[in-house]
Amino acid sequence: MKRVISGACLFLLLLTSACKKTIEKIAENKIISAMTDGQWRVTSFSQNSTDLTAGFSEYKFQYYSNKTVDAIRNGVVEKTGNWDGDVDAMTTWANFSNAVNPIVLLNGTWHIDNNSWTFVVLSQSNGVETKNMRLDKL
Repeated sequence: MKRVISGACLFLLLLTSACKKTIEKIAENKIISAMTDGQWRVTSFSQNSTDLTAGFSEYKFQYYSNKTVDAIRNGVVEKTGNWDGDVDAMTTWANFSNAVNPIVLLNGTWHIDNNSWTFVVLSQSNGVETKNMRLDKL
């Protein structure tokens, strides 16, 4: 009888674990779908309370499911970088190697403060500087 109960408990544990992984994968797929469906624009950007939004006015960003992102300036890809996210930690990161201003300002890990299917509000702090950004889907 103990073996039957132990076997049933093990089965439920495995089933619960599998369900959790499935739910996490569905959430990840939805986020990737939201990010990759359409282009994004930086509609607000500040660094230590200095408004730098104007520097991003000519840029659009296209995210891809292979975790790359294009910085598109006036219709031309200026720089390709990498991106990823962590649903559990509510973070995302970007890295544009050898980028210059303003694109280099996007590098690093960002905390997702607020989001919907059409916007993301992010913050980044390293103790010395604080950056805040809002992306809106076009």
